[in-house]
Order: sequence, then C-alpha cells, then structure tokens
Amino acid sequence: MISPETVTTHSEDETFALGSRVAASLQPGTFVLLHGDLGAGKTAFVRGMAAGLGGSPDDVSSPTFVLIQQYKGRLPLVHVDLYRLDTAAAVDDLGLEELASGGVMAIEWADRLPRPLDGSLTVKIDDLGGDSRQITIYKKGV
Repeated sequence: MISPETVTTHSEDETFALGSRVAASLQPGTFVLLHGDLGAGKTAFVRGMAAGLGGSPDDVSSPTFVLIQQYKGRLPLVHVDLYRLDTAAAVDDLGLEELASGGVMAIEWADRLPRPLDGSLTVKIDDLGGDSRQITIYKKGV
C-alpha cells in the first residue's frame, strides 16, 4: 500500500468536498471501498464523488434497500451498499467487476467483499463526534 492520506473534516460539506476532490482524479474501472459505522458519512462522501465526476449530488441517496444505484456524469458512478448482504456468494452474484467497467464504483460496507479488488482506493471514515470525521484514504497498487 502507498502511504495513506488522512484528513479531518468538521462538517458534512467538508466531507462532501473531499469526496469531490478524490473523484476528480479517478479513472474508469476504479473501485472506491468505503468503511465506516452507520452515520459515519459514507453517503456524504459519495455525494461529493458524484459532483467530482460531473454528476448531480442531489441524485445520490443511500442504496441500503436498492443495493445498487447508477448516476450519470463525466464518468458514470455506480453506488453499491453491501450492508444487507451477509455471504460472499451473495456479493459475488452482483457481478460488481462487470458493472464498474467504464465508470467508477463506490462500495459502502466494503468489508463484506469476498476478496480484495485490484487497484482500488480504500476510504476509512471514523466519527470523531459531532460533525467531525477522520478520513483516511489508502491507494492499493494493481
């Protein structure tokens, strides 16, 4: 792993802005693996990603019940939430690698993935209390 970048945000707007900044440099086929407790700010980060990819952040909602949502932009954004899936087979059945081709995929609850995804970014969001978050971004090599 390349040394991580750690940023402390103090509002949802700052978390959004960091997501936007990160997404602006992403290439097609990139997986962004999001880790954090309920309410940590994963979806706010993804809203920022949508903006950074040229899409509408207002379209982004937590896909907890739908599992997968797609948004248009300079690059398509596929937003996945694995919270309700509890087996590796269920996750494998989604065909995530195929869905990501040509766009960027943000995966909430990425700890439920059955195996690592090459060339991914891992984003760990820790709630520091109030609106403050410590966000650590790790880039894995291919």
